[in-house]
Formats: sequence, C-alpha cells, structure tokens
Amino acid sequence: MAETKAKEGVPAKKKSPGILPVRRKKQVQRLRSGIDWFFAGIVLFLLTLGTIFIYSSSYVYAKHNYDDSYFFISKQIGWVLISLVVLFALIRYFDYLILKKFSGIAFIASYLLLWCVFFFGADANGAKRWIYFGVSVQPSEIVKFTVILAISSYIVWLENKGKDLIRTVKHGIIPFAVLAIAVAIPLLLQPHLSATIIILGLIFCLMYLGGVRPSFLIWTAVAAGALMLWIILFTSHGQTRIDTWLHPENDVRGAGWQPLQSLYAIGSGGLWGVGFGASKQKHLYLPEPQNDYIFAVICEEMGFVFAAVVIILFVLLIWRGFRIAKNAPSKFSSLLVMGIICQIGIQVFLNIAVVSGALPSTGVSLPFFSYGGSSLMIFMAEMGVVLNVSKYSYSEKA
Repeated sequence: MAETKAKEGVPAKKKSPGILPVRRKKQVQRLRSGIDWFFAGIVLFLLTLGTIFIYSSSYVYAKHNYDDSYFFISKQIGWVLISLVVLFALIRYFDYLILKKFSGIAFIASYLLLWCVFFFGADANGAKRWIYFGVSVQPSEIVKFTVILAISSYIVWLENKGKDLIRTVKHGIIPFAVLAIAVAIPLLLQPHLSATIIILGLIFCLMYLGGVRPSFLIWTAVAAGALMLWIILFTSHGQTRIDTWLHPENDVRGAGWQPLQSLYAIGSGGLWGVGFGASKQKHLYLPEPQNDYIFAVICEEMGFVFAAVVIILFVLLIWRGFRIAKNAPSKFSSLLVMGIICQIGIQVFLNIAVVSGALPSTGVSLPFFSYGGSSLMIFMAEMGVVLNVSKYSYSEKA
C-alpha cells in the first residue's frame, strides 16, 4: 500500500460545522488498491443501456428527417468512445487536487460563457443556450460543475479560517445568495429554467452539507420559492409551462402535444412493454424521442418493470456516490463528490417527473440516456472525478 504526503486537508483542532467528517491531523493519504468498481460498473451499464435506447428511440425520426436511420446513433457512439477515453484518463492520470487550485478561474470562465450565448449563441426552439466550438455546447452544463467546484473550495477555505464563519450571515448566506442571483440572471434570460432550478438546488444542497445554519437554509428555500413563483406569475414563459402542465388537452396540437404523447407512451407500455423497438409513439408522434423524453419510449417498449430497474440503477449509483463521499480523503473531496451526485439525482428526478406528468416541462435531459455528445462527455468527466476520488481513503496536512 503506497503512501504519499497529503496535499490538502483542514485543521483537526476544531470540529467541522458541516455534516461531513474531518480527519485527524498528521494522517497521510493512502492509495487504495483501485477505484470503486461497483460505482464504475453501474456507470458503464447505464451508458450501455442509454446507447441502446438512443438507437431504438431515434431511428424512425432520423430516417424521416435525415434519410439515415443511423444518423443519431452513429454520432452518439463516437461521443461514447470519446467519453470513455476521458473517463479513463481522469481516473488514471488526473489529480483531482488540481481542481481546487483552479476552481475560481474555472467558474469565472464558465460564467462568462453563459453571457457569450447572447452574442455568439445559436437559437434553438426560441432560446439561446448553445455555443458552437466545432461541436454545440451548452455553457450551463459546464456551470453546473464549476458551481460545485467553487462552493466546495469556498467552504473549505472558510473552515480553514475559522470554525463558525459559515454560520454567519456575512459568510454563510450572502455569498451563496450573490452566486445564485448572478447565475440565475443569464439563465433566465436565455431562457433556461431547468438549468436554473438544478443550479439553485445544487447551491442549497452544498449549503446544507457545508454546515450553514438551518435557519439560513429555511430562508434560502423561501427565497428560491418566491423566485419560482415570480417566474410562474409574471413571465409568459413560466405561465405557458404551468398552463400546459395543468391542461395539456387545451393545446393538443401545440404545447400540450409532447406531454400528452409521453403519457400515451407510458400508458401503452403497461407492465412488460410492447417489445424492444416496437414503440408506436416514436413514429413521429413524440417529438425528438431520443432527447428529454427518451424515458417515455423506454416505458412503452420495456414496460413498468424495466423502467423500475433503470430507476433502481440510478438509486444505486447515488447511494454508492454518497458512500464514496463519506470515505473521501478531505472535506473538499467529500463536497465535490456529493455535489456531483446531487446533480445526477436532481436531474434524474426532474426528468422522470416531467416525462410522467408529475411536474411541468422543464427540458431536463436524462443522464447517460438522452442524446447529446457534449452533455454526455461532461457527465462522464464528472464520473471520472468521482472515481478518481474513490482511489483514496484518508488525507490530511502533514
């Protein structure tokens, strides 16, 4: 078992105000025999299932619009191979401690990209969310990760300066409020409501994990709820989403079409499904079935039982991620892993809730399943970071 001097950690004289453990001083970082293979296996299995169902859900739409049944799957397989290379490289050759050093720069750069979409971005379905760098990229996907990174570094920095700083208004609520508002403004202007909800949820989760006072968390939740209420009541974008959710039958040929077709697909699947590849809703009834509503096709073709298995796989992924975070070498690495896992959990919940009609449509992709190369690569890079952290058991300042 190899041993090296630790590169990070926090003083052990004071107890951490957060819920994550702090190791005793003078411990060293110990290299494990390998990565968490259980977590890695779930990631690879979800990736395999996602690739299979991207083909099943997309070939009709691809044939009709591009005269090539393999249009989407051929591109996605290319991205899968690139993503696997990225995953392996981050596990084998990357040192996650580098992320802590450049967390501020990474966040600022990604935040500037959020504003760049208004000058260099491409319009898609009435929104500006994409920038083209040879491939189309959503800056919001990058910001999700850099927000996790920046907050994790900030909480550890506060803890090193003093035990109770994060429990004060100056350090424990104002910086988070400023961050939330700063990120929400460009996202709502795009408009990108789903990314706004996810990032606000991530900030809230990390505030809790970092040890912010419960009273501050309550006020934060109230403020976020007020913001969402304002969006619903005073923006046409928000009102349309709510009206469509409550009464999709009022606009069957317009905004209500996709939610209704999704429900038809889920209902048609029954317990065991109509059979792999036999979905009827993907035959140009469900718009772009390989994207946000791919779970509806899974339900139709494979039924409730298989859909439940997919959900269980995500639950296992989240549970194992929490376990990796609990055993991580330091507060920073624990918060980093927990933030990434919370992001996965929030997106899975929102996607399935939207597809099943439990929540208004927000345009949230299903991790590892929805079509999209750059998004997949970012997800796999995050999984690489989690698995990189899983190699280590303890870490403190020497």
